[in-house]
Amino acid sequence: MSVIRKMYSTKNKTVEQPDPLALDALFAEFYDRLVYFSLQLVRDQAQAQDIAQDAFIKYWQEREFILANKGAVKNYLYTTVRNASLNIIRHSKVVDAYWQQQGTSEPEEELTIMEAIISSEVMAEIHSAIEALPENYRQISILSYLEGKKNQEIADELGMSINTVKKQKHRALELLRLTLSPELYGLLFALAIGRVV
Repeated sequence: MSVIRKMYSTKNKTVEQPDPLALDALFAEFYDRLVYFSLQLVRDQAQAQDIAQDAFIKYWQEREFILANKGAVKNYLYTTVRNASLNIIRHSKVVDAYWQQQGTSEPEEELTIMEAIISSEVMAEIHSAIEALPENYRQISILSYLEGKKNQEIADELGMSINTVKKQKHRALELLRLTLSPELYGLLFALAIGRVV
């Protein structure tokens, strides 16, 4: 019996156990970005979520063959999501009908893919900055800038005056200006101008 215990304990020492914390950290950092990236291509939220989840599964299965740095993992995840999203597009009936009418050219244009990646990274930065705001500013910012609600809708939902909503939105923008780069702040400000009512 002690020989079996010894064999079992030796075997467990040599087998490398997966580090779920590393996968959890990667998932927390990149999942929303990857879903947003895929959503821009496939235009279906459920498919985009499935594609992003599958990318993490595929990464985990092939992690031994990928350089152990965040940049390589990020590139791998984006490439996997892009390829899976394009496969979905290629197999959809709408795209098949389009290809029959247009010929055999590929829908994949590097500029379009790159724009989608940049857009998802920009939105992730804006989300991160909004999440770092104090609770009352964060809540109003999410409802306004991310969900597109008007000031009156926010006031009604939160049970506060419209003037309070306007003041807190203004203060939130001031705080975001301090944390975001000028380019990202300009984009967020453009969103704010578009939804001032």
